Amino acid sequence: MERRDFLTAAGLMPTWRAAPDQIFSATVPAPDRDVWIALVRRVADPVLDNLAKGTLHTRMPIEQAPAADRRSVTHLEAIGRLLAGIAPWLELDEDGTDEGRLRARYADVARRAIARAVDPASPYAMNFTRDRQPLVDAAFLAQGLLRAPRALRGALEASTRRQLVAALESTRAIVPGFNNWLLFSATIEAALKALGAAWDRTRVDYAVRQHEQWYRGDGAYGDGPDFHWDYYNSFVIHPMLVDVLTACADESAAWKEIAAREETRATRYAAVQERLIGADGSFPLIGRSLAYRCGAFHALAQAALRRALPADVPPAQVRGALTAAIRRTLEAPDTFDANGWLRIGVCGHQPGVGETYISTGSLYLCAVAFLPLGLPRSDAFWSAPPQPWTQAKAWAGRPFPVDHAL
Repeated sequence: MERRDFLTAAGLMPTWRAAPDQIFSATVPAPDRDVWIALVRRVADPVLDNLAKGTLHTRMPIEQAPAADRRSVTHLEAIGRLLAGIAPWLELDEDGTDEGRLRARYADVARRAIARAVDPASPYAMNFTRDRQPLVDAAFLAQGLLRAPRALRGALEASTRRQLVAALESTRAIVPGFNNWLLFSATIEAALKALGAAWDRTRVDYAVRQHEQWYRGDGAYGDGPDFHWDYYNSFVIHPMLVDVLTACADESAAWKEIAAREETRATRYAAVQERLIGADGSFPLIGRSLAYRCGAFHALAQAALRRALPADVPPAQVRGALTAAIRRTLEAPDTFDANGWLRIGVCGHQPGVGETYISTGSLYLCAVAFLPLGLPRSDAFWSAPPQPWTQAKAWAGRPFPVDHAL
């Protein structure tokens, strides 16, 4: 197969949207990175394309629980969560490759999408203040800004930057819950700091110190005073603690001490997450928000991106585990509707998985599993030969290391 034909088949040629039959139609196995890019494009294109064109509100379907009405919040969910996941990939330099040119085009569309989302004069402006949910997704948007200082944050037009600051500041009217929601407020303040705006140290300090009180041991935090068997240590707690402390720790000696402890805890939690991924890419379906699919491995993906994996867990091993989980949750039939939008489910279309706070926009938190795309193709995560992950070794009867608590 010609290189150009292969790249088109894998979804890598710089056309804005690949037709569905162009993705995964190569006759030779695609390298893992190319599979990831094809899949992340399939996830991202409907959201970015429609928001940049001003058609998101009219074209995005809103699938939700029968008793719910998420119409006022679902669109910010989609863009905030998507950008939190793809920001590191957009941040890589334009390197003259087909992928580099593709990234540059996606970064441009992402900036235009942000501009529409925060322009109060636009009919497509997002809701940052009505109800409580916008605090959550403004925080995911803020996390994306922290993860792409050049491609997103630094390249915004001055007017968009001012409107973005105003939108983030407006969320201060929303009182966070006494649980992981404290980190949403803290992440927004960290992004305001990074944008050069006035930021509230108290909101950061309260979230960081309170989570110190909620640490339960062996890399796991309570979600508030109570411990829950779910994936919120990965969806929110470790990733936002790491990003907030990375952005703000130099402001306080106490925060530096907490940051050092959090590094160790996050690495331990990544070790646990790697062991949760089955040989077939499945994982335990425990707790709430399972409709975020492979987004359950946000913390593991972030540890890989930051080169903060445990010493005995090689990056290529994590690449294999994440690839299996991503493909198991995103390649199943009926995962996407006829127009390419995600549908509620874990493996295919399973509406019963969606809690009352889940809607179409919520589902785009799956994008955070793709964080390692922010590592260059030459990094060992991508370039090292494939390695089986822990469960793949164990259930094939091969040697694997025993686990030890932190």
